[in-house]
Amino acid sequence: MPQETASTELMDKRSRRARARRRTAGFLATDTTAWVGGFIAAVWSRYEFHLPPGQLSRATIIGIGAAVMYVAVAALRRLYSGRHPLGSLQEVQGVAGTTVTTAAIVLLGLLPSADRPVPASTPVVGGSLALLFMLGARFAYRYRRDLAMRPDVRSSTPVLLFGMGDAGQGLLRAMLSDPRGRYLPVGALDDDPDKRDLRVGGVRVFGGRGDIAAAVRRTGANTVIFSVANADAALIREIREATLRTGAAFKVLPPVRDLVDHRITVTDVRDVQISDLLGRRQVVGDLPLSTNSLTGRRILVTGAGGSIGSELCRQVMKADPGELMMLDRDESALHSLQMSLSGRALLDGPELILADLRDDEAIRRIIQERRPEIVFHAAALKHLTLLQRHPGEAVKTNVWGTLSVLDACQDVARFVNISTDKAADPISVLGYSKRITERLTAHAASRFPGTFLSVRFGNVLSSRGSVVTAFQQQIEAGKPLTVTHPDVTRYLMTVQEAVHLVLQAAEIGRDGEALVLDMGEPVRIADLARQMAEQASVSVPIVFTGLRPGEKLHEDLLGTGEVDVRPFHPLVSHVGVPALDPMEVSGLDPYAEPAKVTEQLALLSAQPVGPMEDSPLRLPLSSH
Repeated sequence: MPQETASTELMDKRSRRARARRRTAGFLATDTTAWVGGFIAAVWSRYEFHLPPGQLSRATIIGIGAAVMYVAVAALRRLYSGRHPLGSLQEVQGVAGTTVTTAAIVLLGLLPSADRPVPASTPVVGGSLALLFMLGARFAYRYRRDLAMRPDVRSSTPVLLFGMGDAGQGLLRAMLSDPRGRYLPVGALDDDPDKRDLRVGGVRVFGGRGDIAAAVRRTGANTVIFSVANADAALIREIREATLRTGAAFKVLPPVRDLVDHRITVTDVRDVQISDLLGRRQVVGDLPLSTNSLTGRRILVTGAGGSIGSELCRQVMKADPGELMMLDRDESALHSLQMSLSGRALLDGPELILADLRDDEAIRRIIQERRPEIVFHAAALKHLTLLQRHPGEAVKTNVWGTLSVLDACQDVARFVNISTDKAADPISVLGYSKRITERLTAHAASRFPGTFLSVRFGNVLSSRGSVVTAFQQQIEAGKPLTVTHPDVTRYLMTVQEAVHLVLQAAEIGRDGEALVLDMGEPVRIADLARQMAEQASVSVPIVFTGLRPGEKLHEDLLGTGEVDVRPFHPLVSHVGVPALDPMEVSGLDPYAEPAKVTEQLALLSAQPVGPMEDSPLRLPLSSH
């Protein structure tokens, strides 16, 4: 099989070389003919189509000499070696420059002679005619080749593109250069009046957003592709609704920030996602980020199999760390993570660590043996309603588990604790426990030499347990979408934004503080449910169930008394966090009545602290 593959590749290579040789020979013949014909035409026009005896033969000989000279100069400039794409501006410049050089050499050779074989104007006029003929031949070849590269009309889908900016034109050219492509652009739309009737690659701009229906009817397109770079959600929703009314399908080109690693291709076109339709701005592209501090470092991610942890691992891998250690208690999640990172999941590498935060001794041994320099602590229980019913689990995992990791990380250079906006003025067990982890991290910052800080952000779109994931599952199951309250709002982030903030915190965060991202305006969950219901293939009702215990109608980014300070970037707030001595949590009893445990957590999350003893972190005896 490998021999057959190598043989096929060799044949393809030989075939390409043969085609290149034939093309070069064809252009050599064309260029020679152009020079001879140009000189003959120049002489003929000079004598007003009445040539003196012998003038035709002399013009032919001089034309052949000029052609030889042109080929020699072109060879020196490597014009026939495929240096520039055929018909490109660079090739036009090369051919024009070589023509001028050749004509000048011939003219200089004629001027000293009193008895010139041809008129002195012949090199100038003949060279100009030769240039026109050579460029015409190249453009004709390019046009024919471009037509051959277009998708097959019989097998491709006719599409309209909305947006003829750089991204739209890049996508259009990519479509027109893929003979096996699934999309054939038959028209375009753009709100810029200066682009009306513009033609790109032979594809015409028919109008703006108000002309979608007419353009669909006129071109027969059955799909509209939205190709406006970094458009706001309102425009996407408007174009989508106008498209669906015509009966055409609607697809989008991802924002340019998602395409920074490669050129725009047809495979980038995808179905619209709920994140595209949300009425909030994306701020990731506005946050400068350097991952140089991660390069070559030993990095540990706890909760690596979760939504945040797995994306964090993927982003850290791009920074070329010295070692990436991925810790989780969920072996299936580790299996999926390794598969996504390396395309294999044998679970035999030292980078995967199966351990539970509740096992204080195991965590201590792992960190002592592996000696991470930077720790991203993403492991936590996060389902608000379940923790409200089982607050003892929040104590054992979120509070004591975080304390185990902090106690073992006394010598790390940087520790980033991943928190939640529910820690701001908390009213739920999840919020209480995460606020306590912020305060424990602040205490570690006051005791240990490294930098210890927290990151606080909102709900992550499409993470496990997120509202979007829940709605998708309800739609697939044919169930109504359940919303707690018509007016409930939440701050929503993409997982890329969340991880970007975590990495940003590792760069600019200072000891003992919490970093909070300015996430714009909160999103009404009822609007989100309506948008998802509209995308469903069947009618989906929306049912309001009422707020559950521990839920807020509106989340807060900053708690009472917290001062919004943005010293390094206008989109990132740095909030001071009061420290909490670990001895304060030693009295927690996770096995007490849920109401009692919740009350204790609430007191600790808000408890003011005085001067703390100069002692290392200590875990409660019940956790060992």
